Amino acid sequence: MLVNVGLVRLGLRVAHPLFSYRSVALRRCLTCSRCAAVMVEPIFRLDCGISSHMPPRSKLIAPRICLSSSSASSGGSDNPDNSDPPSSASESPPSPPASPDSTVNPQMALSTQNVPENYPVVPIIAITGAPLFPKFVKMIEITDEKLMNLLRRKIKLNAPYAGVFLRKSSTEQPDVVHSLDDLHRIGTFVQIPEWDDLGSKMRILVIGHRRIQLVRQVDENATNTGDNTGSSFRNKRNNLVRRAKRAAAAFTGHDQSQCISSTSEADSTGGDELAAGSVGSVPEQEAPVSSPVLMGETVNVYHDPYETTQELKALSAEIVKTIRDIINLNPVYRENVLAMLQAGQRVADNPVYLSDLGAALSGAGEPDELQSVLEEMDIRQRLRLSLGLVKKEYELGRLQQQIGREVEEKVKQQHRRYMLTEQLKVIKRELGLEKDDKDTIVDKFRSRLKDLTVPPAVMEVIDEELNKLGVLDNHSSEFNVTRNYLDWLTTLPWGVTSEEHLDLASARKILDEDHYGMEDVKKRILEFIAVSQLKGTTQGKILCFHGPPGVGKTSIARSIARALNRKYFRFSVGGMSDVSEIKGHRRTYVGAMPGKIIQCLKKTKTENPLILIDEIDKLGRGWQGDPASALLELLDPEQNANFLDHYLDVTVDLSRVLFITTANQLDTIPEPLRDRMEMIEVSGYVEDEKLEIARRYLFPQSAERCGMTDDRMQVDDGALLRLIKQYCRESGVRNLQKHIEKLTHGDRFWWFVNKLVHVTLDSIMASSSCVKQIVRKVAYQLVNAEKEPPIHVNTDNLASYVGHPVWITDRLYEANTPPGIVMGLAWTSMGGSVLYVECTSKQPFKPSKSLPSSSADSSSDSDTEEASTHKGSLQLTGSLGDVMKESVAIAHTFAGLFAASGAPCPVDGQLQNQLSPEEAETARQFLRHTDLHLHVPQGATPKDGPSAGITMVTALLSLACQKPVRPDLAMTGEVSLTGKVLQVGGIKEKVLAAKRGGISCIILPETNRKDFDDLAPFIKENLDAHFVNHYNEVFRIAFS
Repeated sequence: MLVNVGLVRLGLRVAHPLFSYRSVALRRCLTCSRCAAVMVEPIFRLDCGISSHMPPRSKLIAPRICLSSSSASSGGSDNPDNSDPPSSASESPPSPPASPDSTVNPQMALSTQNVPENYPVVPIIAITGAPLFPKFVKMIEITDEKLMNLLRRKIKLNAPYAGVFLRKSSTEQPDVVHSLDDLHRIGTFVQIPEWDDLGSKMRILVIGHRRIQLVRQVDENATNTGDNTGSSFRNKRNNLVRRAKRAAAAFTGHDQSQCISSTSEADSTGGDELAAGSVGSVPEQEAPVSSPVLMGETVNVYHDPYETTQELKALSAEIVKTIRDIINLNPVYRENVLAMLQAGQRVADNPVYLSDLGAALSGAGEPDELQSVLEEMDIRQRLRLSLGLVKKEYELGRLQQQIGREVEEKVKQQHRRYMLTEQLKVIKRELGLEKDDKDTIVDKFRSRLKDLTVPPAVMEVIDEELNKLGVLDNHSSEFNVTRNYLDWLTTLPWGVTSEEHLDLASARKILDEDHYGMEDVKKRILEFIAVSQLKGTTQGKILCFHGPPGVGKTSIARSIARALNRKYFRFSVGGMSDVSEIKGHRRTYVGAMPGKIIQCLKKTKTENPLILIDEIDKLGRGWQGDPASALLELLDPEQNANFLDHYLDVTVDLSRVLFITTANQLDTIPEPLRDRMEMIEVSGYVEDEKLEIARRYLFPQSAERCGMTDDRMQVDDGALLRLIKQYCRESGVRNLQKHIEKLTHGDRFWWFVNKLVHVTLDSIMASSSCVKQIVRKVAYQLVNAEKEPPIHVNTDNLASYVGHPVWITDRLYEANTPPGIVMGLAWTSMGGSVLYVECTSKQPFKPSKSLPSSSADSSSDSDTEEASTHKGSLQLTGSLGDVMKESVAIAHTFAGLFAASGAPCPVDGQLQNQLSPEEAETARQFLRHTDLHLHVPQGATPKDGPSAGITMVTALLSLACQKPVRPDLAMTGEVSLTGKVLQVGGIKEKVLAAKRGGISCIILPETNRKDFDDLAPFIKENLDAHFVNHYNEVFRIAFS
């Protein structure tokens, strides 16, 4: 192992195998010679930076002791508080650092070190909260990596000094300083006697010595200059360097000139350079502006000269007295401060230290106030500032003591009350006047079960839990879990049912009072009541009301509960994705509770309530389970007699519960769940029904909510019909209710405004400027006003209440529809609607020259031949779904075949072609060779479903034959490739949409005749319905 040593400052370079740790002679020279030990270590460590190649520190004679004995003594301890500034004595050189291989106790290493009087270049440590005063100790935690490395380097160089300055504002990293403007310029010069290096952070204990002022930022490699250790120190270093050279030459056995390359200038000046370099003679450089502030140049700050006057003595005595009062109030300061004041130290005779002591002990002062004490150089003013801080601290201590007494007195009273209460309980228990808490709880649970018919299996579980509760400690967590479990078990209505009303006439009356129409729903409920009368008992039923929003699905369930005299409970499962909401949580979880069904039984206190499960088609599914699968057990009449909740863990009979669910569409309900429910369709309302609902229900309810009487507003039937046709065309009446509330609320508002303006003008005329008088007069006239003429709403002023109409016209095409435009009927979750299908060609069509033609132009013939060879395309727009796209493809194929066959239609029981051969050939070529574009308006609305097949075929044939369709015709039905018209759904909603759109003729599949026959007579009134099996019947009706 070779050591390549570069003696940079001496101008020497040694590269020889004898500089090895295995060399006995070199080791003997290093370990036995005191001078060699002192000389070699500084050269190798400070100048060469390869201290890891040195022998272990334990085998060297202590170089620190040798250097400290040979170096010049320091200038004595620092006393910056003297009135006269000290002389500019030179700083003692720092002792050589210890080797990294050794372990040195920092307290022992710095115990004999003296603090230099002048140490201008120091690391900058920023703190927040309060400044550090001289002669005081503070623990600081540092997290900045650069600052920690700098402090480690300074500590290893035995220069553990720094400057502590207070930040002007608090930050997340207080020890990172980006600019000197972030710091107060007056700080404290500190010594670091103890430190704890934790790797990611560093805790240091600092002792303040004197006040310093920060002048400027310097580079972190800059050190203190101007030190002079004397010529004896330099001469000794020069001699040691020469002896090292001679030792190296003697070990090699060669001529010194062959081993060590040197010059006379290097030999003569090397010692001087080393001596100068050992004390850090490095030029100071300004640090980059963008770099963080790590080192700074400082100057000592001295206070102004002062005389010990009577005012100074009075201020000092007042500070001492206040500090003694603080000690009496707050015992926290007793051990430290009282020891200083009573240990024979005359603090009152040292106003400099006393002012710093008062400021340092003050925890009530703001950072700027404490910094002002540190920056004040006038001792008299500094004492005044310190006195103000200790006075504030004293007042804070008095307030704390007062609050402490009040809290302590309150706690004592509560404790005394608690002790007396416990003693009273024990006395009553001994006298038999009161039972134990657990006995009281058990008696309460058993008293609940007296009038209940609890199943044996459940009673066995209750007895077991009661016995378990008796042996548990009142303060244990298991006690609360068992008590809550027993509370749920004993509050359920075991065997309790409400008496049902099975009177058909009464039920019919209640249903008619609450709802208009809905004959299907009312009929099914009356059938349920009749069956219950015949059987003499009622069983649970699962009904599902499905239909568009706003038609009264939820409200009819409440009316059914009132008609049957059953308790009503509703919960919505829309968006629910947690099975625990239905089945409950396990008791092992914190905050566990039963599901909604058990909560319903506890709230209704009966076993036969009516439970409405709203929005069952909007169930969610997530990582917490599938609620739809959990509802399978709940909504199955064969299984819900033994419903098992996860929390109760006992079976509950739900066979007597009447379950009603609501949904807007059935496609999203799982098939197994749909199979367990009886589906009842609640369709939308026509105009006549909406008009009657508005008169009977909506207007009275809205008037009652806004505090109006029925005779305050009159609305014409014409205004109501316009409101229904042009504002509220949806299937339900929810939007109609909102518009009626606009009428009543707007009327009430303007009536109040008119009254307020009238009364205000009267008050102004009477020179009344009091707002309270105006308000009182308005309230009096509103309450005691004479009967005002009612407000009349008609078709002329309707827009002033509800705004402009939403739908101006009933249909997109009013009079005659052009070829290629056909009206269809659609059905969505919002109800039925009219849907147009538009078809057009992208370029003019010219028939083939094989057909008779009046034109003999050659150019026309060439264009015709080119068109006959072109294969047409079909472009689709309007947000069509996959099912509708397939319907378009089928319609395009069938339309070409149907046109080529001449459009045979049944006439008097026989098929007759409706197109001549020329027309049939033209239509066939048109559909085959023309680029077509089929569009369904309202493209922002997604559309899908198998009910527009015949509408699309009719649109294509109308464009191909250039024949318009009847303007009052609408149709629905799916078509097959052979022309069969297939069954579709939503007949009632589609018929209602046709009625709202002013359609007088509709085409429906023959298989849907039964659905049309079930409609109410007033819906079928003035409506010509045609039922078809094949498309040839559609063609005849559409183009007749």
